[in-house]
Amino acid sequence: MEQKLFTEILPLYKSKNNNSYSIRIRIRLTDPIDADILRNAVDNTMKRYPYFCVRLLKKGDEFVFVDNQSPVVIANVPKGTELNAAKSNYHMISFSGYDSWIVMDIFHGLTDGIGAYEVVRTLLFYYCSQRYNKTLSEEGIRTLKDDIPLEEWECPVIKTTKLPIPRRYEMTPSLNPITAARLQTEKFATVYSVLTAESDFMKFTRNNGGSPGTMVALLLSRSIAKLFPATRDVIRIILSVNQRKALHAPLAHQSLVGGAFLEYGDVLCHLPLREQIEAYREMVSDQTQEEKVLAGVSSGLGLTKILLAKNTDEERIKMASSADEMASHVGTACVSYVGKADFKEAEKYVQEFHAWSYSSLPITIQISAVNGKFMFDFIQKFNSPIYINAFLNELDEHGISYDFQDGMLEKLPNIKLPWLKK
Repeated sequence: MEQKLFTEILPLYKSKNNNSYSIRIRIRLTDPIDADILRNAVDNTMKRYPYFCVRLLKKGDEFVFVDNQSPVVIANVPKGTELNAAKSNYHMISFSGYDSWIVMDIFHGLTDGIGAYEVVRTLLFYYCSQRYNKTLSEEGIRTLKDDIPLEEWECPVIKTTKLPIPRRYEMTPSLNPITAARLQTEKFATVYSVLTAESDFMKFTRNNGGSPGTMVALLLSRSIAKLFPATRDVIRIILSVNQRKALHAPLAHQSLVGGAFLEYGDVLCHLPLREQIEAYREMVSDQTQEEKVLAGVSSGLGLTKILLAKNTDEERIKMASSADEMASHVGTACVSYVGKADFKEAEKYVQEFHAWSYSSLPITIQISAVNGKFMFDFIQKFNSPIYINAFLNELDEHGISYDFQDGMLEKLPNIKLPWLKK
């Protein structure tokens, strides 16, 4: 198989040395990891996802993925393995197993959280079945018994023939958390993790007419607004949106993420909480209509075509950096929620689950819901705890109990970029 990069090309050029456009999934199980069983589970899993077993090559001005038959690497250290390098057998995916943790690293251009969760479901099925000597149900799990449908392989963006004209957003710059608090951007992001009971948080959310994504976005907005009550800048949260429904491609493995803009301004801040969450839900409902989601797809398609028209790596890198810079001006923070993990019968063996990813914004909250717990991974490009403390104060105000894990550096796996000298 040989496939030209298309939706994958912009994420590739956004990647930087020591700041790769990647996803890291961290899973803590109930017992220490058995290295031999993990090896078997990874091998079986990757046979089920051949479109992730690829090697990146450059042919002239184009990049292509080709089949990579070498084993996917499993490290035994937390930092993982550099992707697209000899140590990873030139794969764009790798795993780690140490103590009671399993870690999966994958290039974000290959897939998004939806696709990554499917891989994890398969991996946990194979691993936990053997590790705990249980016959786990295969229902809802992609296994080696499947005939892989063509819809998993095909890129719906390339296939789409009719897309609306991209929307032109006339947006004022949003509040920048780094500038507002006079902070300094650091080389590595810091991650704070907040764990709370799913039942308690869902009760609070439903009582106020919200959903997990909109509620976390609103609590973050309120906490920032209280820090800067005199600001004239709008607090704008970008809520990640799955584009598969609008593309009628529920099985697609590609990275298909758009965004809904949630603005917290002068009028909204004076309303009761329930009316605030209702306003946020209306914003999401309006912006996730099929026509508007497809307009976002169309905008991304146009950007990719412009990028591919550039003749040199240097021009493409410059354009990708400009796209990131523009995004950083229109969003205060990002909130991403894939939905309940639903790892089926293997879920009872999962103690913690954390999703980290590259972001162009100063703050990103990744929400995970696994085994009766919500985990909010608060990823920020600075050291100060000013915003996480304000967010925790908001939880306290509404009587939401939680466990707090102190900050650690988010060191995503490096990707060996083909245009950098050895």
